Amino acid sequence: MKPGRSNGQPGRAADAFERRASRAEALAPASESGAAPLAFAAGLYRAQGALAGAIEAVPLVGALETDLARFAGGLAGVLRYAADNGPPGLAAEARARGDDGARLIEWWRGDRSGRGDYLARALLRPYAEVLAAAGIRPEPVAQDESGCPFCTAPAWIGWRRTEPGESGAQRFLGCGLCGGQWQFNRIRCAACGEEDPHKQAVFQSEKHPTVRLEACETCHQYVKSIDLTLNARAIAEVDDLSSLSMDLWAGEQGYTRLEPSIAGI
Repeated sequence: MKPGRSNGQPGRAADAFERRASRAEALAPASESGAAPLAFAAGLYRAQGALAGAIEAVPLVGALETDLARFAGGLAGVLRYAADNGPPGLAAEARARGDDGARLIEWWRGDRSGRGDYLARALLRPYAEVLAAAGIRPEPVAQDESGCPFCTAPAWIGWRRTEPGESGAQRFLGCGLCGGQWQFNRIRCAACGEEDPHKQAVFQSEKHPTVRLEACETCHQYVKSIDLTLNARAIAEVDDLSSLSMDLWAGEQGYTRLEPSIAGI
């Protein structure tokens, strides 16, 4: 696996959130999934970007137990946005939750999955991206061969892209926590590591020619993948939200997404 930064784009972490927000707004009017998921994503990205900007202004060591006190006051903006604009379940949870530092630290020390705690991932993503941009290794570092090489969180999106000197498109996975990317074996399950090609299934839809679901018949999990060779302007984690119907279909077939998208699906 070869780690890297989010879609190879340089710049401050706060700027990366603004790029995502702008892409979400551009896609919203024509989205088959409707404008609502992309509009929510745009606002969440901007709330996270504001938090990232505040975090970039303070010294960090990579240990959340130490760093959290230095930016905890900024978490309220992300929580407030989720409470005011999120779908009913998420909004209720955000209103009831508050910025519980002990809960965030417990999540950070675990598998760092948004499936177990969507809000924790949303709240701590700016922190993780600032650490990655600064090259500060997050602590503790769990051992997860399939997870993000930088922060160990699960992959939440994939894409195919042609690299210089390569004859075909390469497979990349993207992290929903630190924004990192890494190259991954094209015939391997990102969830359980299964490498038998006969147990790897790919599902596509004529409505979404740049999208495919890469599923595993061993663990019944999948990763959604966006073909950037067909649309170089796409930002995989954002363009993902235009094809939520494919995730709903996969759930009906008994597959579970390895890590939920920003829409929580």
